[in-house]
Amino acid sequence: MEENKNNQQQQNQFQMGISPEVAEGTYSNLALITHSSSDFILDFACALPGMPAPQIKSRVIMAPEHAKRLLQALQSNIYNYEQSFCKIKLSDEQERTIAPFGTPKGEA
Repeated sequence: MEENKNNQQQQNQFQMGISPEVAEGTYSNLALITHSSSDFILDFACALPGMPAPQIKSRVIMAPEHAKRLLQALQSNIYNYEQSFCKIKLSDEQERTIAPFGTPKGEA
C-alpha cells in the first residue's frame, strides 16, 4: 500500500528541465510591466551607471490569471523570506526615473 502511495506521488510530480544558459540567469534591476485585455508583458532590463540606455534582456508574456498567480507566489515568498531573514526595507525616495542610480546634477 505504501509503495502505491509513493508511486502515485512520483507520477504527480511535475518534471522540468533547464539548460545551463538559462540556469545561469540574467540580473535585472529594472522591470517594466504593461498589459492588454488578454496579456501581461513583463520586460526585464539592467540599468547601470555610466552605461547607455538599458536594453531589455528578457520578456515574459502571460495570461492575466497567471500574472495574478505570480503575484500571489511572490507575496508568499516575500513573506517567507522576511520570516526567515529580515524585513525588506524600501527607501522613502522620490519616484524613480528609468535610471535607478539617479541622474547627474551637473555639479563639478
